[in-house]
Amino acid sequence: MIVPGLDFLLVTRLAVLRGRSAALQATLGIATGVAAWGVAGFFGIRTLFIAAPWLYLALKIGGGLYLITIGIKLFISSWHSTAEPTQATSATEARSSHFLAGLLTNLANPKAPIFISSLFAATMPRHAPIHLGLACVAAMFAVAVAWFALVTLLLSLERVSAVFLRCRRWVDRCAGLAFMALGMRFVTERAPN
Repeated sequence: MIVPGLDFLLVTRLAVLRGRSAALQATLGIATGVAAWGVAGFFGIRTLFIAAPWLYLALKIGGGLYLITIGIKLFISSWHSTAEPTQATSATEARSSHFLAGLLTNLANPKAPIFISSLFAATMPRHAPIHLGLACVAAMFAVAVAWFALVTLLLSLERVSAVFLRCRRWVDRCAGLAFMALGMRFVTERAPN
């Protein structure tokens, strides 16, 4: 459902460096990605990927390249001055970029549709009514929002932020390497049967 660590790293960085508002915008983007995968899973994206394996391959490669790009940017920026990159020019632009970062980070995970569709296949009745599937998707959205909002609230506390800022360069380097490694894994991994 959620890329282990990557969504968390994004929300962590935004909560500490840009504040609660930015991290909560990313949280909504992440939860929207979770809901999108949930809807796709309920309606059988796994079946589609089995019927057209090139779609899964395209998602894997595109998602992997996106993660590699994000990782490279993080890693390179960790070696430069401690100044934060320039802010977006308007509040609306900043909100949309944080939301989009959360959404793309979640959607870039090619394992999410397989995981979610398998979850639905294992837990839902064969001819589940649409309202049951949509209720499950709504629950997934709510859990993602609740979890990342909690992370945001904790990590935007002044004491926690101070610790993060002291270790920021190393956290960014580790996060960049993690994004690149996961992206490489997605690009080079064989498709599931």
